[in-house]
Amino acid sequence: MDTRGTVPAIRTRSIGTAVVLASLALTFPAVATDRTAVESAGPIARTNTPKERPLVLMTFGIHRFTVRLDDGPAARAFAQLAPITLDMPDLNGNEKHASLPRPLPVDAAKPGTIREGDVLLYGDDTLVVFYKTFPSSYSYTRIGRIEQSAGLAQALGSGSQRITFALR
Repeated sequence: MDTRGTVPAIRTRSIGTAVVLASLALTFPAVATDRTAVESAGPIARTNTPKERPLVLMTFGIHRFTVRLDDGPAARAFAQLAPITLDMPDLNGNEKHASLPRPLPVDAAKPGTIREGDVLLYGDDTLVVFYKTFPSSYSYTRIGRIEQSAGLAQALGSGSQRITFALR
């Protein structure tokens, strides 16, 4: 109480809040009230959302593109190689390719159509970055996809490129 015999407003709100919280705790006993239990759950529980796939920065010259990795064994093995720099010559006017230092797991399939921005594995150790869309009867294992591939063909050009892949 203050000198006038009234209860300060802040004190009233605190008591009111405490009453509401106590009522909720009695109504919903399954809600965690132990601070340790809440903190150990992490900043945000994400039980119903799919796991975010890792991002890789593909850098060459002054250009940077973001590759969203697939959720598969080959993509996870590729991420373990990062950071890695590869000399990638051009092939067929639609792709850059390079041998990797070790084989990756294979789950090859025929995509039918290769899309600009596809990052695929040919065989078990050849990384391929496609910069044009075209039909294909070859089999590849998906590594990932460049998120915004606009301007990729122009940036890569027709010659070889030294490309660095690093986890973001």
